[in-house]
Amino acid sequence: MKIFAFRLKSDEDLKQSLKNFAARQNIKAGFILTAIGSLKQATIRFANQATSIVLPDKFEILSLNGTIATTGVHLHIAISDTQGKTIGGHLDDGCIIYTTAEIVIGTSEEYTFLRSIDKQTGYKELEIIPNFSQSPS
Repeated sequence: MKIFAFRLKSDEDLKQSLKNFAARQNIKAGFILTAIGSLKQATIRFANQATSIVLPDKFEILSLNGTIATTGVHLHIAISDTQGKTIGGHLDDGCIIYTTAEIVIGTSEEYTFLRSIDKQTGYKELEIIPNFSQSPS
């Protein structure tokens, strides 16, 4: 496993920054190991909803989970507001960093993650491709 650690700064878009980082580092099978920080705006799609909701308030990032690849990301986030109320859902564009976000990503050389339309769900779903290396006979 290879590990990447970096910090996002104020006014950066969390999802776009992760997508850009994956592209720059050519991450083919990545996953979030840990992530904390704060947002000054959250854009989240809740379960079984067609559209995301924009929440224009300050939030702590409690958790960020999911997969990252050059072919796409699928991430869920849990945040808490100024009263400690916790909500979460599908991370969307428009989660804007307030002060900072500390991100640690792990990667696997054993797999490639692809995002392709699943005929059953109609969504781009994770396709896990093993990377078989040729070993001498």
